[in-house]
Amino acid sequence: MAVPRLVFGRMEDDRAHTLERFVATEGYVALRRAVTAMTPAEVADEVRASGLTGRSGGSAFTTAQKWALLAPERPAYVVVNGDESEPGTFKDRQLLERDPHQVLEGALLCAYAVGAEHVIVYVRGESARAFERVHSAIVDARRFGALGSNIFGSSYSCSVVAHRGAGAYVVGEESALLSSLEGERGMPRVRPPYPAAQGLYGMPTVVNNVETLSNVPWIVRMGGSAFAAFGGARSTGTRVFSVSGRVRRPGNYEVELHRTTFRDLIFDPELGGGVIDDRTVLAFFPGASFPWLGPEHLDLRLDIDDTAAAGSSLASGLVVLDDTVCPVRVAARLVRFFATESCGKCTPCREGAPWLEKIMYRILHGHGRRDDLALLEDIGTRMGPGTTICALGPSTVAPITSTLARFRDHYLAHVDIGSCPLEVPARAA
Repeated sequence: MAVPRLVFGRMEDDRAHTLERFVATEGYVALRRAVTAMTPAEVADEVRASGLTGRSGGSAFTTAQKWALLAPERPAYVVVNGDESEPGTFKDRQLLERDPHQVLEGALLCAYAVGAEHVIVYVRGESARAFERVHSAIVDARRFGALGSNIFGSSYSCSVVAHRGAGAYVVGEESALLSSLEGERGMPRVRPPYPAAQGLYGMPTVVNNVETLSNVPWIVRMGGSAFAAFGGARSTGTRVFSVSGRVRRPGNYEVELHRTTFRDLIFDPELGGGVIDDRTVLAFFPGASFPWLGPEHLDLRLDIDDTAAAGSSLASGLVVLDDTVCPVRVAARLVRFFATESCGKCTPCREGAPWLEKIMYRILHGHGRRDDLALLEDIGTRMGPGTTICALGPSTVAPITSTLARFRDHYLAHVDIGSCPLEVPARAA
């Protein structure tokens, strides 16, 4: 299917990460125009007109709203959240590796719009190449005049530094990321106050993820209304989805929101390419920390409100399971990941996640009891939304509640006969 490429337009160029190639493809045009011919309010107005929403999880909070909440105290900071850690999501890493200048331009436009003079790009610790590319891009951009003192001869100045994380899933939560930047252990903070009021070093801070900011140069260059012409309703523009699991063409794909369905994303020959061996879709989840969807949702639009109405959320990492995959095993793997990554600050998460992991291990290894299913549900209610400071607790529960609701018979098979009815060779005919 033909799709607009607003942030992935340079992906097929092996030299897209270089300053020379970026400038040759309209790079830094928006920033130059903004600092020399537009007011900060005009830049923010274009982003508001675009309807751009955050491109990290399933939040429907608009980017312009987030910027507008920044408190007036100075100095203020813009932090680029590049700590992409969720299983099945790998789009931001590609943007940082292949088009780091686009991310920098978006962050600088954000800083100009909100009146900040400091940008910090936080890169996941395991993404070594991404960090190297971002660091090199900062050096080249400074030499080009795109950052530092008097950007492009204007009166606006802004510093940019790259920071490499130590590798912790919970730091993807913005307040935990700020704690990490301050040299503390990466743990989420009780809110309020929110980062917009008291963020990095106690000062006003905007935290946006990599893809969100990557859209801003196109919006400022082409206009917010042009961006809003793509998609529809509250889901405007395009979005990059990481597609993996039992598909023929795993990878990152930029598609138009609202007008594209999960079926398109999975089966289109230019996107996911269909299920391996033409097997049947058993289930899929739009993000490891969100409720699962089933075959009846394949024609659901990639739309914030549509996915919410279906009981899930529009995240970025689509993982597809076919009818050769044991859903209980997949859920157990996800629970193990979240239990390992818990920072331990909140009691429900610190105690509940390892407990869930132990029960799932027991069920998978032939020692489960029928009472374990009720126990899983009971623990899950004590780790639901609002019980922990960040969303890691509820994220741990999502795979279990989803599979108990859809595949209870598979749990019973593990408990009663010690195996799953779907445990067959992965490429069976």
